[in-house]
Amino acid sequence: MFADAGLGWLYYPMHGNVSQPIIEGTETLTSSAPRTLPAKSATLEDIRTVAEALAKALEDDKAEDLLFIDLDGKSSLADFMIIASGRSGRHVAALADHLSHQVKKLTGRPANVEGMPNADWVLIDTGDVIVHLFRPEVREFYNLEKIWASDTSAHRATQH
Repeated sequence: MFADAGLGWLYYPMHGNVSQPIIEGTETLTSSAPRTLPAKSATLEDIRTVAEALAKALEDDKAEDLLFIDLDGKSSLADFMIIASGRSGRHVAALADHLSHQVKKLTGRPANVEGMPNADWVLIDTGDVIVHLFRPEVREFYNLEKIWASDTSAHRATQH
């Protein structure tokens, strides 16, 4: 028998299986390593608070042309979407890195981040809030605002 504290399981050669988890917040599935348990359900107001805090963090980090979209009745993917631009690929990457840390701090869970190597278009998915960060020319090309935003569901952040 041996323990692997990094993976959080014990192996018993005589039984040939994986025991119950030793890391709090995980459960052992029959065919794989431990997985984190689903997050506790949050109210729409809790989710809105997180989304607004993320939008504020982007404003503080000098993101440009910030758009906050309420997806209620439009999609089951998420409750809110935030679209913003960075001045360059480096700025987009810095925004994404800082925002992913903010997500962890606010929700206790890591965000799924896609697109970091090039940082032309970075998607940050918290499960309830989706954030799209673009270089300006890439944002203009894909024009997500036209797809997702309507006059009643979206508002632009005010620039100071």
